[in-house]
Amino acid sequence: MKTIPIIEERADNLVLVGCSILHKETDFLIKKNNWHIETHYLNSALHNYLNRLSTELNAALDEEHEKGKETVVFYGSCHPSMEGLLDEHKTCRTHGQNCIVMLLGYEYFMQELSKGAYFLLEDWALTWEPMITACFGDNIGVIREIFHSSHKYMLALRTPCSNDFTQAAEKAAAFIDLPLHWLDVDLQELETVMADAIQEKRDSLAK
Repeated sequence: MKTIPIIEERADNLVLVGCSILHKETDFLIKKNNWHIETHYLNSALHNYLNRLSTELNAALDEEHEKGKETVVFYGSCHPSMEGLLDEHKTCRTHGQNCIVMLLGYEYFMQELSKGAYFLLEDWALTWEPMITACFGDNIGVIREIFHSSHKYMLALRTPCSNDFTQAAEKAAAFIDLPLHWLDVDLQELETVMADAIQEKRDSLAK
């Protein structure tokens, strides 16, 4: 069992800026641990549009800086220039390749990925068809070919914060013609990742 780092209770004028894909889970963990941190979430579909991602993340970090806030970023390696962007804003991010790694842990992520999983979270399921067609176009044959080239099944991830998104997940899987599997996930891995990032930021401010 992982040990969650103990973070000293104090107000740091700190804002978590990042993807909204796990906003319910991050809000829950912030409240559970009494972390004195605000949130500023960006649209979870931005990972499909690299130019928009960098533009909107830069704008959000600038906005919080202008308010006199310190920031920590809730993103993985979702943009090729992510580390340079963090350096420019003198901030840090949650460690992990992507949000799925942060939720599952690297070993379990790689285990399912090697078997052909496409990971589905509630937020993506609820906006699936318009999100996918906006990115890949309306040709269902082409869309399915793209997914079938590297995936054998869709793995929907349920967390303690999830609503019942069974119907949306079934429609998403049917849309790309892949079988649907389910996995119930606790928040222990994500809690550790968030705590580590917050502590890293606080340590940098103390120097």
